[in-house]
Amino acid sequence: MKIDDAAARLEALGNRTRLQIYRALVRAGHPGMPVGRLQEKLKIPASTLSHHIKTLVSVGLVSQIRESTTLVCHANFEAMRGLVDFLAAECCADEVGCRDKQTAA
Repeated sequence: MKIDDAAARLEALGNRTRLQIYRALVRAGHPGMPVGRLQEKLKIPASTLSHHIKTLVSVGLVSQIRESTTLVCHANFEAMRGLVDFLAAECCADEVGCRDKQTAA
């Protein structure tokens, strides 16, 4: 993962409301969650929710699929794992004698 992509995703998750949205979608798992249910669960006005979801979609953390008349949001688990792996990729890289040393490929 490029550092600019990681920074954009971390910036998006740095907002309390977006982090709540993303965590709810991660908890929902692969089936995702309809926007209406997400709105009810988090008690967020529709326009505010739409704005925040758009940001999460733009950085690749969330996708949306229309199922008939329902818009369903899904957490992008591959992007989430990529971000976590990016953060941990060089754990202890500069520590002398570290047994858990890793370096990015």
